[in-house]
Amino acid sequence: MKMLILVFLLAIAPPVTAQVPYERILDAASEPGSWLTYSGSYGAQRYSTLDQINRDNVDQLQVAWIYQTRSTQKFEVSPLVADGVMYITEPPSDATALDLRTGRPLWSYRRSLPQGIVTCCGQVNRGVALLDDGVFLGTVDAHLVALDAKTGRVRWDVEVADHTAGYAITVAPLALDDKIIVGIAGGEYGIRGFLDAYDPVTGERLWRFWTVPGPGEPGNETWSGDSWERGGAPTWVTGAYDPELDLLYWGTGNPGPDFIGDVREGDNLYSESLIALDPDTGELQWYFQFLPHDIHDYDSTQVPVLLDATFEGVPRKLVVFPNRNGFYYVLDRVTGEFLVGKQFARQNWAFGLDDNGRPIENPETIPDRDGAVVYPDDDGAANWYSPTFSPQTGLIYQNVRETGATYFLADATYEPGRIYMGASRRAVTDEDPRGFLRALDALTGDLAWEIEVRSPPWSGLMATAGGLVFSGTTEGDVFAADARTGEVLWRFQTGGAVYANPITYMSEGRQFIALAAGSGLFNFALPTSPARR
Repeated sequence: MKMLILVFLLAIAPPVTAQVPYERILDAASEPGSWLTYSGSYGAQRYSTLDQINRDNVDQLQVAWIYQTRSTQKFEVSPLVADGVMYITEPPSDATALDLRTGRPLWSYRRSLPQGIVTCCGQVNRGVALLDDGVFLGTVDAHLVALDAKTGRVRWDVEVADHTAGYAITVAPLALDDKIIVGIAGGEYGIRGFLDAYDPVTGERLWRFWTVPGPGEPGNETWSGDSWERGGAPTWVTGAYDPELDLLYWGTGNPGPDFIGDVREGDNLYSESLIALDPDTGELQWYFQFLPHDIHDYDSTQVPVLLDATFEGVPRKLVVFPNRNGFYYVLDRVTGEFLVGKQFARQNWAFGLDDNGRPIENPETIPDRDGAVVYPDDDGAANWYSPTFSPQTGLIYQNVRETGATYFLADATYEPGRIYMGASRRAVTDEDPRGFLRALDALTGDLAWEIEVRSPPWSGLMATAGGLVFSGTTEGDVFAADARTGEVLWRFQTGGAVYANPITYMSEGRQFIALAAGSGLFNFALPTSPARR
């Protein structure tokens, strides 16, 4: 009888509290059963070496459990998994810990938000960071919150910026050694962008890098007059980190106002750039500006993907970047040198790139009072959702949107907390928008294969050693494709649009695939064998 009671207690006992020191995240590749940071590892490849689910058996995948949120906002989370617990955010700024075995909530943090929160694109959140025994959450009222991983209790809560001026946090923070990195949203509200680092124990701000330099700082001369004060350049998607080079890589967004360039003459550094920072000091080491003086709202806040490869016969450390503007970039991640620029989606705003990667722009696409037709529209060919790279195939995979719009120039007067954009948009109506999952040669950007989906996607991607790429659609389909050929091998209809990134993990000897769709978090696994029962 005592033995039966012990077995029962073990079966219902909560999982062990996560202990995720920096060294564990650093070595994430050797722990594929967990998912310890936003992109799976600091290199942001979103690739897993798990292969229990593979080409031969993926068609047997079935729902194991579903967690249902109570929000009607877009569910954009990328979950983290450690020590039997899944950590998620729920819109607008809540956090929940789930038991991996059942999906049962272990604790929930529900944030009370002030009235009047403004965001351009919904009150959303993309995930938490884990470090040691803490969980770190950014909020749409522009706070950074530290929670106890065991209980969900608040340890500290600091204001990162004034939300009434249009600042918000929707990004998943990035945990490094003794610091939490967090970016800011609000590029449509005339904010001045930055990237911050905080002490994980005390919440003290350690440094701030202004993505719009002020007077006396290098780059301020690229902003006419006082336009830098409202310059935008937000940092609202999680970056990557190279521990060997000790460099932090982060993308920056549009300058403000989004569509009117006359009031901010110059290249508008460091908007629309990939910046490489010293993570200890926040000092800029190099930058590459994809689109100087952007007037199309093509935020370059996509996830930078780090890979080492032989490029033109020479071993190099690379960072690759499928950009929202429709071009694929390969850069040297030591120096920022431009190596490759290749169009990967329909676009008409540029005739091409010059030898330094600077775009040769088409003046007919500049928004005016009569309207200018632009491809892609300001949602971009890519957006915040993650690409993935498979070292098995040498391919990088990107969900692609191909849709245009007509932009009519409008007045933009800056008022704190109010939209500061300068154009209205009308969809192109004489053709249907298109969507694809595209596989590109990671070193050249050449197309290897593509899958057309019914409408432009908003789902991120994940590749695995099982030879698979996982994705989702706005119609609610979750599917797996052969990573080499693009053949769709499995699909499941969830009933809700996918606005999230998939992950994979192990629980009790079984591999799971997790992906949010609609307001539910779906967890899939192969059927339990009779032996396991």
